Amino acid sequence: MGKTVALLGSLDTKGDEYGFVKACIEARGHRVLLIDVGVLDPPKIAPDVTRDEVARAAGAGAAGLAAGGDRGEAVAAMSRGAAALVPKLFAEGRFDAIMALGGGGGTSVACGAMRALPLGVPKVMVSTVAGGDVSAYVDIKDIVMIPSIVDVAGINRISREVFARAAGAVCGMLEAEVPPGEDRPLVAASMFGNTTKCVEVARGVLEAAGYEVLTFHATGTGGRTMESLVETGQIAGVLDVTTTEWADELAGGVLAAGPHRLEAAARCGVPAVVTPGCLDMVNFWAPETIPEKYKGRTFYPHNPNITLMRTTPEECRELGRIIAEKLNTSTGPAAVLIPLGGLSVIDAPGGPFWWPEADRALFDALEEHLRDGIPVEELDLNINDPEFARRCAETLLRMMKPLAASQ
Repeated sequence: MGKTVALLGSLDTKGDEYGFVKACIEARGHRVLLIDVGVLDPPKIAPDVTRDEVARAAGAGAAGLAAGGDRGEAVAAMSRGAAALVPKLFAEGRFDAIMALGGGGGTSVACGAMRALPLGVPKVMVSTVAGGDVSAYVDIKDIVMIPSIVDVAGINRISREVFARAAGAVCGMLEAEVPPGEDRPLVAASMFGNTTKCVEVARGVLEAAGYEVLTFHATGTGGRTMESLVETGQIAGVLDVTTTEWADELAGGVLAAGPHRLEAAARCGVPAVVTPGCLDMVNFWAPETIPEKYKGRTFYPHNPNITLMRTTPEECRELGRIIAEKLNTSTGPAAVLIPLGGLSVIDAPGGPFWWPEADRALFDALEEHLRDGIPVEELDLNINDPEFARRCAETLLRMMKPLAASQ
C-alpha cells in the first residue's frame, strides 16, 4: 500500500499545477492530501484540508482575510496557521511526506509549515527562489529546495519536467528504506577546526563506552541545529567543547548562533559538559569585510575567506558572564572544564592568539557568576591536549551513567 504526500499551496492561483503533481504522485501508487492555503478566489481543485481550517489554526477566518484585501496580512496569517496545523496533521498520521510549489510568498508559507515537522520527514519545495540564498526559508531543517526554473504559472515544456521530477523525488524519498543500524545512546558535541583534536579524542572515549557521537560544526547553523536536536529528546548528553558562537554573537561575527545558544540542554535537563573552546576568536570573512571599528585589533588569517579576530579581556569577561548565566538555568547536571593552557590551537603558549590575561578574565567571570552546584575544574592543559579531552569525556560519562541506569 502506498503512502501519503501532503501537497500544500494556494489552490486558487496554483490549482492546475497542484493537480498535475497530484496525478504524478498517484501514478506512483501513493495518495495525496491537498491542503489549501489560498485566500483570494475559490480553489480550482477540491482540497482535503480547507483554507478555513488553516485560517482557524491561526485564529483568523479565510473569508475575513480575503475581504481585507491585504495580501501581506493574509500570507502571514496562513503561514501561522499552516505551521500550527501541519504538524498536528502529521502527528495524527494523515501524511508521510510533504511537498509544495510556489513563488516567494508560497515558499514562505510552505517552508514555515515544513520547519515545524520533525527531522526525517521528507520535505520538498519547488520554488522560484531556490537558486539563491534560501537560509531564511530552510533554516536548520532538512528541506530539499528545487529551483522551478520558470515561474510556477501553468504547465509547459519546462515546468512539466521540473514538477514531474520533483514529484518523483518526494516519492523516492518515501520509498527509500533506511538501513538498520546500531542505535546507541547519542551524545552531541560541538567542534571547530581549532578544537578538532579535543573532540576526536573525547569521541573515542565515549564510543568505547557505548555511545554514538554526533559532531556539529560551530558555524552558527551548526550550533542551532545541535540545540534543536537536543530539544527533541534524542540526546543523552552534550559535550559542548566549542562555545565560540557566543563570541560572534557578542562582537558581531559572521558565525553567531543567536541569543539562545547554550539553552537547550539546560532547559531540557540533558547532562552537559561545557568548555570555553575557541572563545578566543571572532569570525569574519575576508579582511576587507571586517568592520572599521575593529581596526588595530589582532587578526589571524584562518584561510583566504575567513579571518579570525582575537577577543579582548573586556569581551572575554562578558563572555564568561553570559555563559555562566546560561548554565545557571540548568535543570540537569552540568559541569565546566577550563583549559588553562589555551582555548584553541592558536591560543597556546607561543601561538598568535596566546593572551593569558584575556583568558583569565574569561575564567574569573565564569567562576564568579556561576551558581553553586555546577562544578568547575581548571586543568593546566590546552584544550587540544589528549588528557583534557579525556577528562571532558569521563566527566560527561559520570553525569550520564545515573540517568542511563534509571531508564
